[in-house]
Amino acid sequence: MQHTAATSSANALPKPGGPPLHKRIRFMLRRDTLGFLAETARQYGDVSNFRVGHWNYWFFSHPDAVRDVLVTHDEKFVKGPALRRARRTLGDGLLTSEGDLHRRQRRLAQPALHPQRVASYADVMARYAANAADSWQDGQAIDIHQQMMRLTLRVVAKTLFDADVAADVEAIGRAMDVSVNMFVRAMSPWGPLLNYLPLPSNLRFLRARRKLLGTIDRFIRERRADLAGRDDLLSRLVSATDAEADGGAMTDRQLRDEAITLFTAGHETTANALTFTFYLLSMHPQAQERLHEELRTVLGSRLPTAADAEKLAWRRMVLAEAMRLYPPAWALGRESTCPLAISGRDVPAGAVVLLSQWVTHRDPRWWPDPDRFDPTRFSPENRAPRPRWAYFPFGGGSRQCIGESFAWMEAIVIIATIAQRWQIEAVGNEPPGLRALITLRPDKAVMIRLRHK
Repeated sequence: MQHTAATSSANALPKPGGPPLHKRIRFMLRRDTLGFLAETARQYGDVSNFRVGHWNYWFFSHPDAVRDVLVTHDEKFVKGPALRRARRTLGDGLLTSEGDLHRRQRRLAQPALHPQRVASYADVMARYAANAADSWQDGQAIDIHQQMMRLTLRVVAKTLFDADVAADVEAIGRAMDVSVNMFVRAMSPWGPLLNYLPLPSNLRFLRARRKLLGTIDRFIRERRADLAGRDDLLSRLVSATDAEADGGAMTDRQLRDEAITLFTAGHETTANALTFTFYLLSMHPQAQERLHEELRTVLGSRLPTAADAEKLAWRRMVLAEAMRLYPPAWALGRESTCPLAISGRDVPAGAVVLLSQWVTHRDPRWWPDPDRFDPTRFSPENRAPRPRWAYFPFGGGSRQCIGESFAWMEAIVIIATIAQRWQIEAVGNEPPGLRALITLRPDKAVMIRLRHK
């Protein structure tokens, strides 16, 4: 393994290397991925190059490089190797597919996730959030991560598949947890080999996958048998045809892959964003009180609707700042299909180009005092001077998250509904530990205490 430091002279990359450095990089990348990336950017600047096994990594952290990779040279990249390996879990859905298949599937799914369509889900989101919040007790300490995982799972199942999974939420949640945890192996050069060994983790994964696929297949069977009058996302995907191509519809396999991708992404990423948002609010009473005041002014005692989303400006700033500090997608990987120049560096074909929201979102050049929670960073007057690509929680370019509108709406409605009912307090001062899996997760329970408002 070698590590090369970026200098001001383009492509003049010295190679300090040496066995001790090799071992340190391998150890740090495995044990503390986020810390390794942050330290690499701090020590070597906006561009660095290192190897892990046979993978040649180029790590860029400047917003201009983010733009070049995601937008300017978008067509010169495919998904990185780790996400390609995630096909074992997600199939060929929007997150993992490439080329014509990706463009076709995105065209078919886009209408069902259009912002106007997403607005119609707000009432369900608010009702489910109210039911969860009303089940809690004054003075109770809850694991907010566990609660948000359950809540978003039910919301996604109902809004996207018109299914109530209340009876199965624990089993489905456990199965999804096992699948998400397997992404660690996708980031290892030796992952494919481990997948074929008779390990307990592989047996757990196979059981979890059967549970998830069985659930999704049941949704698809029920929808094909009774499509009349249904207008959820799955119904739209079942009936969608591609007018720009062959006019065909999705096969059951394609439906399954898209459904499990949307099921996982719509549940997992939003739950993590909500967890860290509530954690930060519990640690910052003044920000929480400003949120309560906004809710009293805009909503009174009624549940939030889609029309309220744009009026809840402070709540949106709070969520944006939470996703800056704890981005659900903490890194993006792309593999170059041809030689190209990024930030004055000649990147070869077959290189794994790495961008990290975790690093760029905490760069003091764009975010003064970057570790401080300050939602006013996202006020119009403070947002304007920043480079556009200093903040990219949903990616960008042709692969920008198709569910971004859904995620914003779901998070806005859930935060507003819960904050109407409860004031929250931190339990202890210890910040949550983090696990950099396919999403950024807390590594243990995130406890908060509930107080009646």
